[in-house]
Amino acid sequence: VQLQASGGGLVQAGESLRLSCSASGFTLADNSVAWYRQAPGEEREAISCIMNKESITYYADFAKGRFTISRDNAMNTVYLQMDNLKPDDTAVYYCAADQDGVNWYFFVMKYWGKGTQVTVSS
Repeated sequence: VQLQASGGGLVQAGESLRLSCSASGFTLADNSVAWYRQAPGEEREAISCIMNKESITYYADFAKGRFTISRDNAMNTVYLQMDNLKPDDTAVYYCAADQDGVNWYFFVMKYWGKGTQVTVSS
């Protein structure tokens, strides 16, 4: 069972990135999948979650209006579209999955992937 976040990079403020969370060994469609980030010297921060049932989505306040989570079941992948990026968005971004996920905001997820670095220059 493995999760992998990808798609990070260096962008300028105002630009967009789409992160991907892919899985091997299990089906993401059966799980709630969440995105998190951690900036240097900062605590880990919850961003968004797409639930296993009906793909209901939740967002942290800072992510509403700029970030969009979605899933492609055929590709066994969950995406995080990030628009109008700001230097404060610079962090390592992680995805995580859990068959339940009800406590995603409190980092209670069973599977965690390695992160991908996002750097936003001003």
